[in-house]
Parts: sequence; C-alpha cells; structure tokens
Amino acid sequence: MNRRKFIQAGSAIAATGTTSIGAAASQLASSSNRTARNKRVGLIGCGWYGKVDLFRLLQVSPVEVVSLCDVDSTLLEEAADMVAERQVSKNRPKTFADYRDLIKHGDIDIAIIGTPDHWHALQMIDAVNAGLDVYVQKPIGVDVIECKSMVDAARKQNRVVQVGLQRRSTPHLEDAKKKVIEAGLLGDIGLVEIYCYYHMRAKGNPPDTDPPANLDYDMWTGPAPMRPYNKLVHPRRWRAFEEYGNGIMGDMCVHMLDTVRWMMGLGWPTRISSTGGILVETDSKANIPDTQTATFDFNDLRVVWQHRSYGSTPDKEYPWGATFYGSKGTLRASVHKFDFQPVGKGEPIKQDVGYELEEFPEDKTEKDLEKHVAPAVRQHMKNFMDCVESREKPVSDIEEGHISSASCILANVSMKLGRSLIWDPETHQVVDDDEANKLLARPYRAPWVHP
Repeated sequence: MNRRKFIQAGSAIAATGTTSIGAAASQLASSSNRTARNKRVGLIGCGWYGKVDLFRLLQVSPVEVVSLCDVDSTLLEEAADMVAERQVSKNRPKTFADYRDLIKHGDIDIAIIGTPDHWHALQMIDAVNAGLDVYVQKPIGVDVIECKSMVDAARKQNRVVQVGLQRRSTPHLEDAKKKVIEAGLLGDIGLVEIYCYYHMRAKGNPPDTDPPANLDYDMWTGPAPMRPYNKLVHPRRWRAFEEYGNGIMGDMCVHMLDTVRWMMGLGWPTRISSTGGILVETDSKANIPDTQTATFDFNDLRVVWQHRSYGSTPDKEYPWGATFYGSKGTLRASVHKFDFQPVGKGEPIKQDVGYELEEFPEDKTEKDLEKHVAPAVRQHMKNFMDCVESREKPVSDIEEGHISSASCILANVSMKLGRSLIWDPETHQVVDDDEANKLLARPYRAPWVHP
C-alpha cells in the first residue's frame, strides 16, 4: 500500500488476539500474587532520568518503591532519602550496589532501568527472565543484536516492557498526529526532516584521574571497554563517548525518528545511509561525531536526520524536532509545541505543551526536571501501568523501541563503513554485506557475556 495515501486516508486498524483458556489460566495463576497488592518497584540507575521516571510514576500510580540500585553510593543514598520523602508510605527503600542482587532480593514486580545505554540489555533481559515487567530508557541497547535479544526475551517471558520514547505519550504531539497527519491536512508526504542543534556534546579535555571513592568504576563500566576514569564521563556526560552509547544519533535522533514512525505508522527503513564525524570540535576528549547526517529510506518517504553541536540553529523555535513536508502543508513538531501551516487556503493550527504545574506542584521545585516533558512521562507511565494490568503491549513496546534504536545504530554503522546499508528485518541482516553484519554486535568486556 502506498504509505502517503494510507496516511492521507487517516485510517487506523485495531488488532485483536486470542489466548487459549489454558494459557490464560496459567498466566492468571502466576500473576495472582502481583495483583493482590500495589505493585512494588525497583529502580536500577539512580541518576538524573532514573529519578525523573520514578517520581513521575509515583505521581500517577499507587506503587511502593521498595528497592534502589546504583554503583555510585552517593547517588544511591540521596535517591533513597528522596523516595522516602516523596512516596505515600514514607518508607525508605532497600539499597543495592549490584543490580543482580536487587533483581534477586529486592522483592519487586517492576524494574525501571535508568542506567547508561551500555547496561540496558543485560539488566532488562535479567529482569524479564526473573518475571518482572520493565520500563527501560531509550535507546534500548548499543548494538543491533542486543536490541533483538531484548525483544526475544520479553516475548519468551510474556513480560510488558515500555521504552522511554515518551513522544508517543506527549499530549500535544498526540493532537498533531490526529488533527494534522491522520486528518490528511498534509496531503502527500515525501520528506520529513528531523534534527538537533543543541550544543550538547561534552567540551574540554580534562586529565584522567582515579575514580572517586563513591563510584565502583569497574561495575559502572561493566560490559563496555575499560577506559581510564575521567570526570567528563560520570555523571550524565557519558553520552559523549562511543564506548557507552551511540552519540547524539542514539540519544536524540532515536526520539525524533520514533516520533515520525509513530505518527505515520512506519515500520523498518529499507535503506540507511549516514555521513559525519568530528569536524569542528576537535579539541575535546569526547569521541562522538559533532556533525552527522543520516537518511532513512521508507520507499516512498525519506526521513533525513541532521545534528550539529556547534553554530546556530536554522529555526530558533525548533532547535530539536521534526518537520513534515506535504503537498498541502508543512508541520513542525517538537517537545514544546507543534505548528501546521497550509499551502494556500486553510487555517493554520498551533498548539503549545501543557505543563500541569498546578496539578503536580512538586514539578516546580524538582532539581533538573524538564518541566515541559513531565506530562509526557506521566502519561507514558500511566500507559505502562495499564498494560501491566491488561497484559497488552504498551504504546512504546520493546519491539517499537528496537526498530527505532537499531535504525539509529545502523546509521552509525553506515557512517563508519562509508556506504549505504540495505536492511532485511526478516533475517535481521544487512543484505550482501558481511563487514556490516560483523558490526551488529559489539564485543563485551569479560566476564560479561553478550546476549
């Protein structure tokens, strides 16, 4: 079916499934102990966004946070104090330095994973194998095979896994999807530009040092290559190093590519190509590209990404976002708002983010909270918890997270090899490219074993 005509029609299809009586009874019996009380939650990774996710969950669901884990003892104790203050019971959760101990002894039903990207796969797979439902941050993994293994584990164990791609739960973007794209106001869409011009790449070149006493750096590094400790890496700026993630492509493009896929009902791209490198900020210790362009080919639609971590943004109102170009109009969308401009006659449509600060006054004072994103995270958590009860797939199911994450990873593979990649989602292989296929899994540092 022609994708653009499908979107213009604005049609939607609801899929239903059946379960055998025996399987349903078995599932009911195995989950009875989890439905008899409020869900018990454990957080793995108590840094910035781990706490953002956890505290939004506390705002919308009567859960009990019983366990926390982090390899930084300072972050861990601070988080335990904050949870005790914010949850209704005022109970202080148990603390663990090793996520495996939390999974085994934490007495939890749900795990939230907010660790750096290089840890997501092992922690999520261990959690679902232990019978837990999981909320895992994006991107779901650092290589394609990791991501596929996470989907396989979730399906095998029949676990609900929501990925933190919360643009799918952003109220004003839900309205843009319905009012503009599904209403056919754009006409035929041939090009979507996605982009990020934030100056977010770590700068400076401080010397390597011994890690601080509060950080178990060997465990923090885990399956990633061992680098000398540098203060640029922890906390938060580890994204500037390719050992732990996939750069701005894996951090910011994954959000906007996923937004486009969700809004337009897209699956896998068929061809991916990318170029870029460190072209300007050559004096920083960071080793991820400061400049990158990628094209995701969906046959009759091109989605083109660009990022620069220097210079000015072409559109000050949309420094990070997506622009949909159609025969009847243009839609610009971001975390802050959306703006539809028709070609010729027709009424423009504009809508800003809603902050919900009066309904959730703690948002006003929470340190480092992106206040404009909080409503989306809350709605994402509501959807997750609804699906934990219903056992349906959430809006950002692990397979959707896999497609968006792996597509961005493949863009980095294309950039590294200097050629386009033709992707076959059935075989999960790059077509006729053995060199590219060897890069679908990264080596793990012993004793950690790749899934």
